Amino acid sequence: MNNCIGIINLDENESKIGELAKNRPLAAVPIAGRYRIIDFILSNMTNAGIESLGILSKNKSRSLVDHLTNGRPWDLHRKRDGLRVFNFGERDPYYDDITNLYENLEFLTKSRREYVIMSPSYMICNIDLKEALEYHKKNDNDITVIYKKVKDADSNFIDCDVLNFDECGFIKSIGKNLGREEESDISLEMYILRTDLLIEIIYECIRRGSHRKFKSYLKEFLDEIKVGGFEFKGYLSCVNSLKSYYKANMDLLEEKVYKELFIDNNPIYTKSRDEGPTHYTKNSEVTNSIIANGSYIEGKVENSIIGRRVYVGPEAVIKNCIIMQETVIGENAHLDKIITDKAAVIRDDEKIVGLEYCPMVLSKPNVI
Repeated sequence: MNNCIGIINLDENESKIGELAKNRPLAAVPIAGRYRIIDFILSNMTNAGIESLGILSKNKSRSLVDHLTNGRPWDLHRKRDGLRVFNFGERDPYYDDITNLYENLEFLTKSRREYVIMSPSYMICNIDLKEALEYHKKNDNDITVIYKKVKDADSNFIDCDVLNFDECGFIKSIGKNLGREEESDISLEMYILRTDLLIEIIYECIRRGSHRKFKSYLKEFLDEIKVGGFEFKGYLSCVNSLKSYYKANMDLLEEKVYKELFIDNNPIYTKSRDEGPTHYTKNSEVTNSIIANGSYIEGKVENSIIGRRVYVGPEAVIKNCIIMQETVIGENAHLDKIITDKAAVIRDDEKIVGLEYCPMVLSKPNVI
């Protein structure tokens, strides 16, 4: 896939993710203990052989840039091509991907690549993008949208784009999942198209001043361009709300899901911290949990995700929780259905219980 560039578009709605995206972009929110949300699409692209990759970033990007470093974890630390991060222009106080692309048009015009794959960060999956690109070429589409047929659209993937196909298999309209139907064709918001076509679209949107976002342009001109769909059949979750973030983490505790996402031949990479293994005392008890390196566990952990350098005190009980890095949980503390942000401190004997459909978030810095 050396003839393809990747663009990760962080024009993502963060309003329903709450406190977790207050000081960081959604893409930089921790997931699965040691990873960040953006790690999945970054790894999918590099596993497909993409060597030139741009990230359309918004504000609050410090933690994201710190995580990405120079792109080394994804083999993108290169003198030529590699990883580049683009921030939106100061002249426009409102973020939109078309303006960001226009202001960084040289990334496309000088890329020497024939194709572009655009994707958000919040679709959690392990996908073979080589196969998707070959499908796009074989079917001679102007644009190919990757999608998944789901049977739980009434409870999951709320607010995601829904694709509607005509009798020939082309996309005739794009709507929004309101949770009223069980079965839907959910868009992964991953688009494959020629580089020169994307450049044309950018110029047209800027010239007319009619579209601020690539998605809105696509919806209007479905009748004028050939837009097909590539079906993805693997595991998918969309982290666009606090509820979906919690569910995506809890899904990882299922062996089938974990193996599919972290399979050996398509690994998910992340920034290495070079920490020692987690220490478990003789009185600790851990069941069905994911615990990252560098932690110290003295209490009980059940059905939970534990990040790096977390301390769980003696007789503490952690159930159905997402505990982010550097959190300290005191002796005899009890947490159930709680999400703690980085470096939270839970004092001794505290008992905090959230709701499954609305887990409680302890934001940073927070001492309870």
